[in-house]
Amino acid sequence: MSSLAPENVVASQKAGVDTTFGLAAQAVGGFEKLIDLNVRTARTALDEQQALVAKALSVRDPQELFALQNQHLQNSAQRVQAYWQSVYEITTGVRGGYMEAAQDQLEKSQRNVQAFFESLVSNAPVGSEAVVSAWKNAIDAATQSANSAYEAAKKAAKQVVEAAQNDATIAGQTAVRTVASKPASAKK
Repeated sequence: MSSLAPENVVASQKAGVDTTFGLAAQAVGGFEKLIDLNVRTARTALDEQQALVAKALSVRDPQELFALQNQHLQNSAQRVQAYWQSVYEITTGVRGGYMEAAQDQLEKSQRNVQAFFESLVSNAPVGSEAVVSAWKNAIDAATQSANSAYEAAKKAAKQVVEAAQNDATIAGQTAVRTVASKPASAKK
């Protein structure tokens, strides 16, 4: 049966629509998680600021105030690092869904091209073996090229995400060390 039969075309279009809406749902889910994270972060920051102000107003000497401020800065640096780790996890989850869908679509396209080609070969007239062989070689080369390009893009995307994660981790650790080192220099 031809892959261009109306029922195959309709099934393919339905699958494409389902995939599109599935990807849109994943993106919206990711946005919901980011919004929830931001709301919780803002709420926590407000509560902590209120507690900090209350503690600062009850402090009796400057040394105690500096210690309170230093502790707050260290905690803040750690919370910022945790926040960016959460953002990374959310975006990685959404990206993973998109990469999986892209892989599925690539494999499906390759199967469709192969089925279409086999349909053509089975209906090819006698004496067209050279043309069929040339087409087969061209399709195989295109498939290998598409697979190589997809793998290269996947590898590059992974490297970018890992680099961003490493940068965020280093920045968070540097901030924690910087805050931790300030009291030592202030006491001298």
